[in-house]
Amino acid sequence: MSIGQLAEQAGVAIDTVRYYERNDLLAPAGRLASGYRRYGATELKRLRFIRRAKALGFSLDGIRELLALSDERDVAEVKRAAQRKLADIEQRIAELERIRGGLHTLIAACPGHGRAEACPILNALTQEEPA
Repeated sequence: MSIGQLAEQAGVAIDTVRYYERNDLLAPAGRLASGYRRYGATELKRLRFIRRAKALGFSLDGIRELLALSDERDVAEVKRAAQRKLADIEQRIAELERIRGGLHTLIAACPGHGRAEACPILNALTQEEPA
């Protein structure tokens, strides 16, 4: 199939296919004499894998690692990679919850009117860090 057909079947843009090719995550099965790329079911399966891994938050390096592990059939290491990704996501969620709490506190303390010098949000952002 052509790059356009591959992209359509995988639910991505053509530029996305080219991006993954430039980053060595995907390669065409071959080329026509004219130089046009050709793809098959294997590349479609790989592109869907990449898209789904990306949706789960894996970086390109993480996806590259998963693809290598998939080729090796190292299920135990695949599980460890997924566990590392989950731990990273849980850490980021905790950080976001901390930020959310701080913003809630600042917003609740701000009357939304008056002088800028009395704004608790601006004051919190301009405070010096303790040494």
